[in-house]
Amino acid sequence: MTDQETTIGRKVLWRLVLPSALFILMGSIDRANVGFAALQMNQTLGLSGSKYGFAAGVLFVGYLAAKYPSVLLFEAIGMRRWLATITLAWGVSASAMALVQTEGQLYALRVVIGFTEGGLSSGLMIYLSHWASERYRASVLALPIMAISIAQVVGAPVSGWLMQVDNPLGWEGWRWMFLVEGMPAVLLGLFAWFHYPDSPQEARWLSPSEKAWIAANIKGATKPAKGAAAKGRWDVLRLPVGWVSALIWFCILSGNYGIMFWLPQIVRGLTGLTPAETGLIVALPWAGSAVGLYLNARHSDRTQERFMHVAVPALGGAAGLLTAYVLGPGLPGLVALVIGGACVGSTVAAFWAIPTRLLPPSALAMGIVAINIVGSLAGATVPPAMGWLRDTSGSFLPPTLLLAAIQVMLAVLCVIGRKLERGGLAARAAALA
Repeated sequence: MTDQETTIGRKVLWRLVLPSALFILMGSIDRANVGFAALQMNQTLGLSGSKYGFAAGVLFVGYLAAKYPSVLLFEAIGMRRWLATITLAWGVSASAMALVQTEGQLYALRVVIGFTEGGLSSGLMIYLSHWASERYRASVLALPIMAISIAQVVGAPVSGWLMQVDNPLGWEGWRWMFLVEGMPAVLLGLFAWFHYPDSPQEARWLSPSEKAWIAANIKGATKPAKGAAAKGRWDVLRLPVGWVSALIWFCILSGNYGIMFWLPQIVRGLTGLTPAETGLIVALPWAGSAVGLYLNARHSDRTQERFMHVAVPALGGAAGLLTAYVLGPGLPGLVALVIGGACVGSTVAAFWAIPTRLLPPSALAMGIVAINIVGSLAGATVPPAMGWLRDTSGSFLPPTLLLAAIQVMLAVLCVIGRKLERGGLAARAAALA
């Protein structure tokens, strides 16, 4: 590790990584706050568990539809214009959730929010990977993702409080919450327009020697020659590691979205607390996952091992969720739920260092899109499935078993991916010998 690499890493952290984390944080709040709104909104709109689950998951129909077009737009017009445009559109649509009057309007607006946010995580992961050296990649990419956990730590108590506090419009609490939590995205859109350079070569805060180091040492930092970008773009579809990565991401998001959209109602059922009190309890597993995610990413960077840093927390999450159900209402069950949720959230830590390391540069952008598309299917399918299981069984046991089984499958996929990685690295070493 050189002094220049360290200096560049610090600059990238403060100038790009932490601001990008703020976008991910607010996007996560605006996707997940429907879980708190459900404490009041379901009765107002006459939503059953299945209908609420569909409303939570239908966002990902728009999310999926926007993935590929959004990345093409990002590549065509640059980071600054792309991020400002989608963020402004997302802020307006998230705020408009305060105005829904019918079940159909709720579904439609959730799709619109999903579409406006659809390329956010993909674009930011591609963008930041162009600035991160291999040594720091897991930490650089994990910090913005850690904002998802922090969003629940901050957003859960704030959402619960906003739903109870008297508001100047005299609205129902859930409507006021949607309005207040949607508006910051409008300000972030204006910030993006003035802050982000499109590439390292355009960053005025880097010296010429630092720009040259990035171009020489970081994969994807230099744009390919005209006409070369499309060559190899779709190679990810024939690479086993690409498909395994996509399935791993599906399982990771299944656990995270399952907990994100249903945890407020589970905690409310276990404790009978008010929305504000429920928010404080719901924040606990996400606080644990934020700490675990960061420590896990740091350890992954030190050891340069990725797959087991996903598999081990997944198994811990499955054990915690099952233990919480067995123990039932009361402090021990709540503690197990917090630990299980924290472990599930920590599985994200090392993941994005896997495809950015193993996929060729020509296939990286499309690979990240494909992985995000498959992963986003988790949001469109798992929350509605949990709602259907809850309605048909009258119990949270089947939804809990579903999440636990997905975490076990995640660990199995990580073992398979590790074998593919070792085989691929061995083949490359033989070719160079």
